[in-house]
Amino acid sequence: MDERERAEVLSSKDTQDTGNTSQKQLRFETKAVHCHPADPATGAVSAPIYQTATFKLPAPGDESGYVYTRSANPTRDLLQNALAKLENGSQGLAFASGLAATNTIMNLLKQGDHLVAGDDLYGGSVRQFQNVHQPNSGIAFTYVDGRDPKNIEATLTDKTKIIWIETPTNPLLKTYDIAAISKIAKAHDILLVVDNTFATPHLQRPLELGADIVLHSLTKYMAGHSDTVGGALIVKDKALGEKLAYYQNAVGAVMAPFDCWLAIRGIKTLAVRLDRQCANAQAIVKFLQGSDDVASVIYPGSDGSPLPNGMKSGGAMVSFRLDGDFETVKRFVMNTKLFTLAESLGGVESLINHPASMTHASIPRETRMKFGIDDGLIRLSVGVEHVDDLIDDLQQALKAYKSYRSSAMASA
Repeated sequence: MDERERAEVLSSKDTQDTGNTSQKQLRFETKAVHCHPADPATGAVSAPIYQTATFKLPAPGDESGYVYTRSANPTRDLLQNALAKLENGSQGLAFASGLAATNTIMNLLKQGDHLVAGDDLYGGSVRQFQNVHQPNSGIAFTYVDGRDPKNIEATLTDKTKIIWIETPTNPLLKTYDIAAISKIAKAHDILLVVDNTFATPHLQRPLELGADIVLHSLTKYMAGHSDTVGGALIVKDKALGEKLAYYQNAVGAVMAPFDCWLAIRGIKTLAVRLDRQCANAQAIVKFLQGSDDVASVIYPGSDGSPLPNGMKSGGAMVSFRLDGDFETVKRFVMNTKLFTLAESLGGVESLINHPASMTHASIPRETRMKFGIDDGLIRLSVGVEHVDDLIDDLQQALKAYKSYRSSAMASA
């Protein structure tokens, strides 16, 4: 096999066959494990890492194969093809970060355009919208509670070009009816972008529910080991995919080959990791709901309401509130031993986060409070550890919080 044939095989987006069974017929868990073919040149089962910036051309001006890694790389192609298969899309694109993927979508807009977003978003998305695109590009933004799709429809104008939602949201874990919002978007010829980072394609697949673009922070559950940073976009419409790919190449915010390999490795265990994480999260929710020291617990479906169509589990993120000011709540988040106080989420290890001072600190306090991100809110990313150890850890941290709170109240 010569270099061009090898490039054609590696960059092929045809459906992979495993034995006599098409990948389109395989269940998700199997598709995740068999997310790329064995290397056609060597038979390597693990994806090769093409750690190269440039490629030898067959002749001057002949760019029919790989040319330069910013434009295309075989390892990145393997990841992008896997992403498309898992989300049942036609094309996947891998970026240096989730925010790089976000910025690429924003290149679809021009001055005067309008974007409607859910009112509970990752703080980095809000920062980019409000501090970069609104002042520099003249794009208008409106934030609404999208749990009732009518709220979204009421904000649309003739300049609205994109509806942008996360579901579940970050950090309040609101869930949106993607199919219902998609009908509204299509009726008004508006693109629907769904950030599927918290759910992953294992728990829901937005393209199947009518979304136009699916966004992932690959850093989180998809890669799953807190050892790489990346983002992704997946689409069904080929023309839209080509436009986004053009912007990706023009801007150059691409995922490096080794990082792509780490994401591919992570995807293979996504289903088994997330199943364990979801089971742990549900047990932790029951523990927190039974604790007199916890003011309220937020988890999709925990209040008895049904999950939206197309979502098969509440996920592995848990949010809850403690009574007290920042100094009081800080005693809890700084006293966990297994839950590591850290940014990010979705890794095999459990993390604890204080959104108001960490992931959402860039949002003005008044806005945070309006949306419900107060000083008492805590977010857990539940890992794969033994759930009894995780509950024991939360229990001892609650004792430290309760002791400090009692002392503070007594001395007041």
